[in-house]
Amino acid sequence: MTDLQSWVTPTYHRLADLLAAAPVETWDAPSLCEKWLVRHVIAHVTMPVRLTPEQFGAEMAAAGGDFTTLSDTVAARDASLPVADLLDQLRSPELHAWQPPGGGAVGALSHAVIHSLDVTITLGHPAVAPGEAVTAILDQLTAVNGTWFGVDLTNVRLEAADTDWNWGNGQLVRADSGSLVALLSGRALPDGRTLPRG
Repeated sequence: MTDLQSWVTPTYHRLADLLAAAPVETWDAPSLCEKWLVRHVIAHVTMPVRLTPEQFGAEMAAAGGDFTTLSDTVAARDASLPVADLLDQLRSPELHAWQPPGGGAVGALSHAVIHSLDVTITLGHPAVAPGEAVTAILDQLTAVNGTWFGVDLTNVRLEAADTDWNWGNGQLVRADSGSLVALLSGRALPDGRTLPRG
């Protein structure tokens, strides 16, 4: 069994390298996360570096216990941090070791892979996560039949165009592995494709 956590580090490092080499206006490009620019996504994923458990608890209380509200609040506030700081936080060993409460290594890797794809897909860039990591998240998302993100996989067949990965039976949805992860995460692809909601 591969240590899923070990794929988190290269995912974040490659994302940081991509953004460090990109024009500064890239940070204000839209992401696959509704209403979030690239800088909001990076502010969100690096939140564990900036917030102690106590600070996180206080933020959660201020958000009325709603994690979506907390995420939007922190992303909107911290997206204005200097780009150099956000890049440093992406490369932080503290971030690479972080696991979401109750989510374990699977949760940590899915967070890294899905949010990195939120950035790379809209920029027209290949996935920065290792291919095995993307496939592992495909396996996780389909093992729960799409329920993590409320996607309805009834009568759907998924096929990866870049590997031999496939799942299900029914109407064919074919795309590269990263795009399939995005679809299974409830995102709309730049070409407008989505999966039905449950």
